[in-house]
Amino acid sequence: MTRNGSAPHRSGGGRGTGRESDISKFGRLWRSGVLFSDGLLPEAATGPGARPMVRFFVRWVRRPLLPVMRLWRRNIQLRVVVATLLLSLGVVLLLGIVVIGQVRNGLLEAKEKTAQSQAAGGFTAAEQMADGAGGGRSGDDSVRGSRTVQNTGTWLNTLVEQLASGGQGVYSVVALGSNNNEAPFIGTGNIGTRGPRSSGDIMPEKSIPADLREALDEQPGTHQKYARVYRQEGGSDPALIVGKRVNDARGNPYQLYYVFPFTQEEESLSLVKGTLATAGVFVVVLLGAIAWLVVRQVVTPVRMAAGISERLAAGRLQERMKVTGEDDIARLGESFNKMAQNLQLKILQLEELSRMQRRFVSDVSHELRTPLTTVRMAADVIHEAREDFDPATARSAELLLGQIDRFESLLADLLEISRFDAGAANLEIGRTDLREVVHRVVEGAEPLADRKGSRLLVQGDERPVVAEFDSRRIERVLRNLVDNAVEHGEGRDVVIRLATGSGAVAVAVRDYGIGLKKGEAERVFNRFWRADPARARTTGGSGLGLSIAVEDARLHGGRLRAWGEPGGGSQFLLVLPRTAGEPLRGSPLPLEPADSRRKRGLGEVVPAGQTAAEPTAVAAGAASEGREGNGDDS
Repeated sequence: MTRNGSAPHRSGGGRGTGRESDISKFGRLWRSGVLFSDGLLPEAATGPGARPMVRFFVRWVRRPLLPVMRLWRRNIQLRVVVATLLLSLGVVLLLGIVVIGQVRNGLLEAKEKTAQSQAAGGFTAAEQMADGAGGGRSGDDSVRGSRTVQNTGTWLNTLVEQLASGGQGVYSVVALGSNNNEAPFIGTGNIGTRGPRSSGDIMPEKSIPADLREALDEQPGTHQKYARVYRQEGGSDPALIVGKRVNDARGNPYQLYYVFPFTQEEESLSLVKGTLATAGVFVVVLLGAIAWLVVRQVVTPVRMAAGISERLAAGRLQERMKVTGEDDIARLGESFNKMAQNLQLKILQLEELSRMQRRFVSDVSHELRTPLTTVRMAADVIHEAREDFDPATARSAELLLGQIDRFESLLADLLEISRFDAGAANLEIGRTDLREVVHRVVEGAEPLADRKGSRLLVQGDERPVVAEFDSRRIERVLRNLVDNAVEHGEGRDVVIRLATGSGAVAVAVRDYGIGLKKGEAERVFNRFWRADPARARTTGGSGLGLSIAVEDARLHGGRLRAWGEPGGGSQFLLVLPRTAGEPLRGSPLPLEPADSRRKRGLGEVVPAGQTAAEPTAVAAGAASEGREGNGDDS
């Protein structure tokens, strides 16, 4: 269970100091072997079962991100602009992908049509040249054979050069031998094979795919394939290869290829990509700037309204928004100003009414003191002579004196409340041992405890608990708490615990009575509040005791808080700074008592007859009874 306000106070320091402390802590954990004991994550990565190394790493990563996360949460203009940029970037990317795809497809389609047309013309020209060269052969077979072989090689070189002459930088021509050729151009009989020929710097045998060559040998007609062509000086380029098996001047087949590199198309596509990227960046930046300006026109009045609202909440009721124009923002500003004006009028009316009520209570309280004194004197005389009266009159005299005592107590409380409301309450600060005040309160409450059958036990008084406070006011606070605990403790023990530490002193008053229901711990300090109006007070309280106690605690710079559960009793915790005027940094005692935490954690049920230092359970029927919100004060 976390102790309220018990965390040690850390003085403000720079970022470097916090990181150095984390590093030193990490070093101690590393040397002690706790980091890797029994595995890193036996239960959960960030929950109670997370090991120190994981928690250290999470803190280390989160620390530089905290300012960014805080700015992201607090700045709506930043979120809108970032969202606009991201959406714009997504649209630009999608548009770029579509446009580049369309351009690529168009370039490929145009390239393919051009290549097929160019290759078809080249293949026709090669066939015509072969027919023309074959028609001029002589009738002498011996002379014709040697001259044909020589002229065929020269003819093939001439063919490649002529076909490639019109396509410098656009395409290349490659001639390769066919596996279907039985008579080589070079050599006789079984000596030699036809060598590859190509225009440009293309490596023909490495550039033409094997499957394309097989397709040309197996099936007649034109074939094409996308592949990479390799250069003599190194490097490669994507290209479209169109090939066909044709016959040379002797009627022997060979493979003729047109190679169309995509160099120009890649340059065109790169130009399109660069243009789209540049245009996309400008569009995204422009949309971000437009979003920033547009959102700024809306956010600026909202920020102004937020600032003025904060100043209004701080009490500067004369603040108003500056309204210009007739648009929706202007109407919002006018409505805000009207609301602020009406709010100011209502608050002024309430303040005036509150001042009148406080003045009335103060005046009535002062004016009642004189007749009350006269009534008190007459009641004392009647009470002293009650033995001479008949029993009914004597009882009336006793009741009259008791009600006058209660009336005086209520009048004193009203006067004290009026001083708090008027800001006229003063402190008489002195350095005092809190144990002395507690012992005086216990001695004064012992008669009531005896009648209720409760024991008053004091714990933590073994050493001095010294602080600077107004002993009269603190004694009144503790008397209210102890009397309340006895009144509602159902005859069980009442424990008063003292402690000092963290620059503060604390007193906790614990009872094991009917307890408090959910939400009553806050309402218990309201004036005249009672959980069960039908429950009668036996101590004659005015209903203002705890309200005055809270004001006394605030006047000292401390705090008074309550905890309770139905049937489990309650505990009131008073915390005061050890030195007057210093801020309250923590509490040496928790708000929820230790026995309640043990009972919730272990499910223990201890009989009601146990001592106060042990967990105590009360009868379930006690939870149905009401508890008075305010005890009496003395």
